[in-house]
Amino acid sequence: PMKRRDLLAHLSAHGCSLLREGARHSWWHNPALDRRSAVPGTEIDNNLSRKICRDLGVPIPHRF
Repeated sequence: PMKRRDLLAHLSAHGCSLLREGARHSWWHNPALDRRSAVPGTEIDNNLSRKICRDLGVPIPHRF
């Protein structure tokens, strides 16, 4: 599983930004592609990390 902070750092490094905080999820936005995705507030498994990256149009982290 990927730590949430590692995924958020990866998203930030590829131009994504926090759109808003929800109770259980954070919404992240890629302004270059006008795409958004929900990131849960807990630890994130590898498949979900891949999905979030695909949703936002950023490369999948090399750790997988």
